Amino acid sequence: MNRLSPPEDGLISPRQGKNDPRLGMDALMVAVPSALNSLVRRMGARPIPFSDGGLYGLYVSARGAIPPLALSGPFLGAPHAVMGMEKLIALGARRFWFLGWCGSLQSRLRVGDLILPTGALSEEGTSRHYPIGNRKSTSDPELNRRLGQALQRQGVAFSHGTIWTTDAPYRETPAKIERYQNRGILAVEMETSALMTLAVFRAVQMTGLLVVSDELFDGSWHPGFSSQALKQGTRVAGDTLFHLAQGMT
Repeated sequence: MNRLSPPEDGLISPRQGKNDPRLGMDALMVAVPSALNSLVRRMGARPIPFSDGGLYGLYVSARGAIPPLALSGPFLGAPHAVMGMEKLIALGARRFWFLGWCGSLQSRLRVGDLILPTGALSEEGTSRHYPIGNRKSTSDPELNRRLGQALQRQGVAFSHGTIWTTDAPYRETPAKIERYQNRGILAVEMETSALMTLAVFRAVQMTGLLVVSDELFDGSWHPGFSSQALKQGTRVAGDTLFHLAQGMT
């Protein structure tokens, strides 16, 4: 019986540097700078120097959990987010909670609404470098369950399903949007499919929430980046992820 050989390690591997911190199990990755800054401020997190500090920030919460919860970001696109997650894994994290924004493909999903992505259509170039065989790129069912229950306890409405991840936001063409819309794909963004794939590849857990920041479902682009609904949705999503992740430690 032929067996697949394990994937070859890269020449450069993620590692814990000499002066890098050792993290606990849980890490909250935040793609959006304003959302990260708000969480850091409201949760009393403090910056931690580390060897990749020029690429994104690393913070630890000053409240409650021991070891403290790690927050990291901001991230733009699949390669950047995967580099961050690889480093956080090297520093000890094993459960990942992701917060990002997305563009809605479905008319029922409006600016400020929350999506729990359970699967992803990958049109980014990073996932293919992490071979996972016949396994699917999905978020973790157990973390999804916990996250869904936490939202339900708060009376917060959310949708769950498949999202579309792309490297090329300026190539979200009307024909492609309509095709994916008709397939029931909920939204488009730039990081999630790669994070799902990396989580499967590295045998860690990952879930997250996406907040609708703009609408694409009617063939036109309707940005909501300055709307109060987006600010409120992002705050609810961030607080939920933070407190759930902190309670897991």
